[in-house]
Amino acid sequence: MRKIGIYATLIGLALIILPYFGLTLRLFGMIDELGETPAWAIKIGLVVVGVILYFLGGANSTSEVAKQNTESEA
Repeated sequence: MRKIGIYATLIGLALIILPYFGLTLRLFGMIDELGETPAWAIKIGLVVVGVILYFLGGANSTSEVAKQNTESEA
């Protein structure tokens, strides 16, 4: 889940930053057609969900590694 979080965050940030340089991501270009407020909600939502997935995935994988190390020592 950590990789998915990183990708979602990067896509969200790219969707926010790239239009200032006159660029856009083709795959996500239709988001801007929904209107200004829904487009911003989707972009910010991607960043927030990505950060949440990143931290949840990090805590989960760390506990799994610790659990595996404990089991291998026994």
